[in-house]
Amino acid sequence: MGAKTLTILGSTGSIGRNTLDVAGRFPDRFQVHALAANNNVGLLREQIETYRPAVAVAYDEEAAERLRAENPRGGATAILSGMEGLLEAAGDARVEQVVSGMVGAVGLRPTYAAIDAGKQVAVANKETLVLAGELMVRRAGETGSMLLPMDSEHNAIFQCLAGDSAGALDHIVLTASGGPFRDLPLERFPEITLEQALDHPNWKMGPKITIDSATMMNKGLEVIEAHWLFGLPPERIRVLLHRQSIVHSLVTFVDGSVIAQLGLPDMRTPISYCLGYPERLSLELPRLNLAEVGRLDFEEISPKKYGCLFLALDALELGGGAPAALNGANEEVVAAYLNGAFPFLNISEMLHRVMAGLKAVLASNEAPPCLARIDTVDDALAADRWGREAAQRLIAN
Repeated sequence: MGAKTLTILGSTGSIGRNTLDVAGRFPDRFQVHALAANNNVGLLREQIETYRPAVAVAYDEEAAERLRAENPRGGATAILSGMEGLLEAAGDARVEQVVSGMVGAVGLRPTYAAIDAGKQVAVANKETLVLAGELMVRRAGETGSMLLPMDSEHNAIFQCLAGDSAGALDHIVLTASGGPFRDLPLERFPEITLEQALDHPNWKMGPKITIDSATMMNKGLEVIEAHWLFGLPPERIRVLLHRQSIVHSLVTFVDGSVIAQLGLPDMRTPISYCLGYPERLSLELPRLNLAEVGRLDFEEISPKKYGCLFLALDALELGGGAPAALNGANEEVVAAYLNGAFPFLNISEMLHRVMAGLKAVLASNEAPPCLARIDTVDDALAADRWGREAAQRLIAN
């Protein structure tokens, strides 16, 4: 058997860098066929020189031109750009597995292209399932594409379910670290600084996902993902605060048995499980020592501290384009917060207002079709855009 060929969407981000770290440890098992990034020309050039892909995509046209001018590998790597380049890299007939690691809604079309082409798709891009979960899962069933959950929580559930039928499952529990403010009294939330919000106690992640962890919007989006990945209604998906980030998720079966997946907080573990699936790769990483950990704590989630989690659950109950609209609004609000537009507490407040507006539109019977139902990728992007525009109006005011 030859090496598995990979396309890595988002190669310069956290998921992409860790994926390349794992793949690079097994050069006989994995061949990087295509790399795709946005505009980090310096790092993408280094990756091209190290992993020697046939194709590299810079989504930003100006970045692609700079890369072409620098001519890495003497032109042996084809440099593509824009959405057309992403779609070509994702659907390339020579590729067996696509790692969907781009941040944001830009990853939706290329991930769908990989599913449409029947690839094995390792999903780390939340938006793929939040914006268009039903569409993606349905199309995967039609093309034979296999969706492998790469997020640590969903990957943990995937591992716990190995060998058991769906009928044996009672409910699942996603764990949440609680982010940097789990011990901060609610009355001190108005004092939160951007620097504090970006200081996650357990994980090293990009700024957007770190803020989502602080508000716990990321966990709400993960519940939506889990709903589509595992075919469970919202009431059978639960969330617990677990500050150590050692138990990544738990599964409770109909006989009362509970199986959990444990490990140190290192994304290379779930990434390796997806790359090697159905085999496990032998990784030389620090091992979990429970005696050193000493204790594992679990707590219920405070709705007052983490209102964004419950907004996401509300969007899932509404269905249709509501999760996509909330996701789009969240991206806009978090981007504005990262640019210093307003205090931390305004994130949740603005998103509550967007959701209130969405419910009013849906109740008026004048809602755009995309908010009621997602039938195409365009529908998902339209609902996402509705949420963005609603958030932009609030930010402007």
